Order: sequence, then structure tokens, then C-alpha cells
Amino acid sequence: MTAINSNRSALPQTTPASKKSLFNPIDLGKAVIDGIKDIPKNIEMGKDVFEATTMRELSRIFGGDAKPDRMSDGALLGAGGQQYPAGTPLGQISGVMPKNNPNPNKTILYTNGIMTPAEGQLREMQAIADRSGAKVVGVHNATQGLVTDLAQCVTDKLDKGSNPAVDSLANTVYNELKAGREVHLMGYSQGGLITARALNDVQQRLRLEDGLSQAQAEKLMGKLSVETFGAASTRYPDGPQYVHYINDADAVPTLTGLGGSVDPLAFLKDAGKGAVVHRFTDGNANLISNHMLDTLYMQHRVPFEQARQNQF
Repeated sequence: MTAINSNRSALPQTTPASKKSLFNPIDLGKAVIDGIKDIPKNIEMGKDVFEATTMRELSRIFGGDAKPDRMSDGALLGAGGQQYPAGTPLGQISGVMPKNNPNPNKTILYTNGIMTPAEGQLREMQAIADRSGAKVVGVHNATQGLVTDLAQCVTDKLDKGSNPAVDSLANTVYNELKAGREVHLMGYSQGGLITARALNDVQQRLRLEDGLSQAQAEKLMGKLSVETFGAASTRYPDGPQYVHYINDADAVPTLTGLGGSVDPLAFLKDAGKGAVVHRFTDGNANLISNHMLDTLYMQHRVPFEQARQNQF
């Protein structure tokens, strides 16, 4: 991981959190009621997750055989679920298109979180495309059951072990940079952790294989635009232009990522030099809905250039 630059503050650039507080005693009762009401809707929206936990597959959650989804681990996903090998030029991939813009001039490379099979990632890609107006290509982070997925998150945090999604993302980004093309990345939940790990790999490769200095590698990586949503990473390498979205009511980023608006361990974390960290409070007592990408985080996303100006 990149060490904290002694010439700059370890604290990332942030925007003020919303004045709305989830834990206001006056609103607590309403939050609980809203959370209960929200359960059926989130079960429907997350049915792809629950399909992975049917009785037939419970053994897989606790260490049994993984789903066939793992055969797609690290593949680049395009429209209709078509798969492409890692490193395929993004311009050659037929991505998911926004419904209101059949000819987008931008491409986003998106990495999903845990417990999300390919069909679930495709739905998230459509939500991203519709919100951003860009073509979306996926780096598939396959699910192998809850226990295995969580164990993989631990090894990703330690930067240990092999993760096909990390390798695929790193190879694709490296090839695009070497070809002189800018790249726009998005990572959600574990996908944000995978993104951070892949960016570290790219930086090391630029230094070791191409002989660039640290400053040169960071300058080249300045062509990368990176957005994370509810991400589980605490550190990001310098160079890319970052915007991190964190819901203070979401346990994933507040406990395992860059932290919430109040974080006594902030000095141990690094959002990347010049990063914009947008913290807000939205949700209710339903922790699942507070972490949803399509129905929560995407509703707070603004165009990247606007976000970099702290205009939310």
C-alpha cells in the first residue's frame, strides 16, 4: 500500500454530511417502521442474492461447492451477459447502454460486490448506465457463497492471495493506460476493495516493468477517474482522481472502509491524494437497503466533474 505522504494531511477531502441524522430520537421510531416496511421491497430487489442461499445451496455458503458463477470470475461483462477475456480493449466490448442515450461517448468499467451473480451485476450495470449516461462494462467479481466471499474480502484487504477480478481489472486498466486512453472506474462494496488492490498492482507494474519513477507512475495514473460506493477499502494509491460516496447509515464503508463522518481511526486511512469523499446520511433501520447500489447510492451520484468540485 502507498505510504501516507508526510507533506499532506492523512485526512481526505470531505464534504459535509447531511444534517439529517438517522439516530435522532424523534426520528428513530419512524426509521424502524420504515425499515420494516422496506423489507419486502429489498427482498424482491435482492432476489439474485437470496437465490444463492436457497436450501439446495446452503451447503455452498458454508464451504461446499461453489456456484457455476465462479466460471465467470474475472470476465469482462457486456450487454446481454456476453463475456470477454481480461484485457480486451474497452472499445471492442458491446457494453450495457443507457436507456435514454443509445450513443454514449463515455465508458465506465464497473466491479461489483459480494454475493452477486452475473445477472445481478448486469442489473446494477443498467442502473449505472441510466444514471450516468455512459456505456458500462463489468469486471465480474464472482460469488462462491457468503463464507467464501467474506474470506476473500479479508485476503483482499491483506493484499494476499489470488483474485481473478483484481487481475482482470489491473490488466485492463494497464493496457488502456499504455494505449494512451483514459479510464473511468467504479467499484461498489467489495468491488471498491478490488479496485484499490488493482490500482496498486497497476502502479507497481508501471514502476517495475516500465521503469517509471513513483512520480511518473502517479502522473500517468492521473488519467484514471475512480468512483467508489459503500466501498470496503481503507486505502487508495495516489495518482487517480477519486470520488468516494459513503452513507453514514451504511455499516460496510463506516466499519470496513474509509469510515463515517465521525471516525477516530481516520488517521490510519488514505482516500488517495486530492480525493473527494462525499459523506451523507440516508436510509432507515434496514441495513440492507442502506447499502444498496441502485436504489440508494445511485440516487446520490452526480456527474463526475461536478463531484470533483464538491457540488452535490
